[in-house]
Amino acid sequence: MSTTRISHKVNHVSLVVDRSGSMRQHEQQLVRVVDEFVKGLQEESDRLGHETRVSLYAFDHEVQNLVWDMDVKHLPSLRGLYKVANGATALIEAGVKSVDDLKNIWEGYGEHSFLQVVVTDGEENASGYSESGRMHTRGGDQGKAALRSWMDRIRRAMDELPDHWTSAILVPNSLAKRTAQEYGFPAGNIAIWDADSSKGVEEAIGTVKSAATSFLRGREQGVRGTRNLFTMGQDLSSADVRANLDALDAGKYILVPVDQPTPIREFVTTSGHPYTTGCAYYELSKREKIQGGKQLAVAEKDPATGRMTGKVFSGPAARQLLGLPQSEATVKPGDNPSYTVFVQSTSVNRKLVPGTKLLVML
Repeated sequence: MSTTRISHKVNHVSLVVDRSGSMRQHEQQLVRVVDEFVKGLQEESDRLGHETRVSLYAFDHEVQNLVWDMDVKHLPSLRGLYKVANGATALIEAGVKSVDDLKNIWEGYGEHSFLQVVVTDGEENASGYSESGRMHTRGGDQGKAALRSWMDRIRRAMDELPDHWTSAILVPNSLAKRTAQEYGFPAGNIAIWDADSSKGVEEAIGTVKSAATSFLRGREQGVRGTRNLFTMGQDLSSADVRANLDALDAGKYILVPVDQPTPIREFVTTSGHPYTTGCAYYELSKREKIQGGKQLAVAEKDPATGRMTGKVFSGPAARQLLGLPQSEATVKPGDNPSYTVFVQSTSVNRKLVPGTKLLVML
């Protein structure tokens, strides 16, 4: 007698949050960012029928596990779990411990994937405290040796991650981003968040919710790990596009090559077409802030040549399909061999990027 066993997708997410003294002024903002990320995981898991389990770590000069592999549906708000301490920042140790702990999860049944997300507002200055009983500093031979040792450990941990593991980090500025790359975090899995402004916090919320959606939808397409968590469009498939978006009538739009950094309205009118607000869509070619409500379109490419075929798809489902929330979010384009993303512009002065194309609705 034969039986059929249901194989289901299981996502193990580890949130590693900074609680060092410098986070005191950002405590409420961080709670909002993490809670919205968890909310995004829960909503998308429910929609897709995934099992998503969350572990939560907090760190200052010591690393503490607050929640272990709990069903995301039952995870309480970070507000009731997280409290800023007065210590320093054992960032590397926290990242390494989270990875080491998750490796203990048995993967015998089901299709498992692992996602680690670290959130910090500072740089490493305390890893090894729990081993030595005192913090090191960057000054002095002993401190430098300790830092080198921990940097070697996190680089090794990142290098040895299997293909179904993803490690990402939110950092406060471009200098911290470069440092995170030195630790081994892939550039596409590093995002900058500005905890000092309400606008920056809203952007961070949009970024992490988009990442949650992108990660889980990638799982549906067989992508178990990614080095482009904070990019947009890299996992878009022909099946998704044709099932959710409308093919535009070829006579209702044109794709115009951009040859110089011209303001968008001037470029459209000098190309011989009238300009109306919202008629032009710029090619997403670099990191951009995309406001809520902006429409999106995707242009098909020939995977062999990288050239656009002239076919364009759009529709109300485009933002959701690309994992973009209805609120403002900062994204950068992913590398997709079959599609290029275009974003609606409502500006008259946006400088177009030479070497890209402009989609103009007629």
